[in-house]
Amino acid sequence: MKAMARSGLRLAAGLGLGAVAVVAEVVFVLLSALALLFVQTWPGPRRVVQRQVGHLARRLAEAHRRRLGTFLGIQCSPAYPDAQALSYIATRWPLGVLGAVVLFSVILGAGYGSLVIIGWFIPDVRYPVTLLVTGCAGLFLLFLAVQGVLGVATLERKLARRFLGPSRQEELQRRIEELAVSRAGVVEAVHDERRRIERDLHDGVQQRLVALGMLLGRAVRGQDPDRSAELLRQAHEESRHALTELREVAWRVYPTALDEAGLRAALETVVERSTIEVALTYEIAAEPRRPVATVAYFVVSEAVTNALKHSEASLIRVDVREEDSRFVLCIEDNGKGGADSSGSGLIGLAQRLAALDGRLAVNSPRGGPTIITAELPCV
Repeated sequence: MKAMARSGLRLAAGLGLGAVAVVAEVVFVLLSALALLFVQTWPGPRRVVQRQVGHLARRLAEAHRRRLGTFLGIQCSPAYPDAQALSYIATRWPLGVLGAVVLFSVILGAGYGSLVIIGWFIPDVRYPVTLLVTGCAGLFLLFLAVQGVLGVATLERKLARRFLGPSRQEELQRRIEELAVSRAGVVEAVHDERRRIERDLHDGVQQRLVALGMLLGRAVRGQDPDRSAELLRQAHEESRHALTELREVAWRVYPTALDEAGLRAALETVVERSTIEVALTYEIAAEPRRPVATVAYFVVSEAVTNALKHSEASLIRVDVREEDSRFVLCIEDNGKGGADSSGSGLIGLAQRLAALDGRLAVNSPRGGPTIITAELPCV
């Protein structure tokens, strides 16, 4: 209910700002038409006036683009010519007037509709039937006005798409390019992951197993029972270390807790394995889809590992929440900062996120703190 109320207020604020902008738009359109009319027969001045009019139209269109994105959730591309900006401003002002009328109708309907409630608390109403009919009419007007608000918002979206937004073909082309880039990034991330696993096995587990074989060979060939017993004890220690490192590699490849107990349990395991304090805040009611949960786990795991290795931090905060149908991860540490967003680790995370239409933001000034924010679609 609160989310619906916030969405309604945001929508009303967006339409209200659009209605206020009508005055500037009408003045701009009239003055621009007069200026272009006066210089119509002079090519040089006409080009100068057209350039200035286009520049001002773009500034007004950019203000509307920000309004649409902030309040109505309509995202438009900034790559549009000045002529389309001028056409948008010239055709939008009637829609702004309609928005003002609809919002006024909402206020009027809410005012008259409240008479139905107020009538219950006023004793000795002189004309109860009139009060009831007026209140019901106000509620009906409120219902129609709310539908009108949604209709105006839809018209705003269509008009912005027509003049400011990319065409269907351009949007598909952009999507194809994004998919090609993300696919190449995923392939590169997979190769990097394989190289890292090979390096971990070669430098860690393999060296342990070589040392284990040498110790066992010396113990078999040895003539001194005490020396052989000592070598066997060392071989036993090496086998334990090799098993531990093998488990570490297997855990970094894919944690079994993610399938067995879900994302929260997997993240809690990351917290437990950390050598410094990690504060986890998990505010997700339902378990996310498996691809989203997998990417979210690796983002947190890699970010925590990087902080342990490079940040000299004493505290890491991990915040997992859901905002506007987006799965948001925020990892913050109080270390020295200076993290390189173009480094191989963070680039790999960005590529993982891009494969699911997610995005990664890194804010790490010198001196800290380092804040890594990742967003993924819930659906």
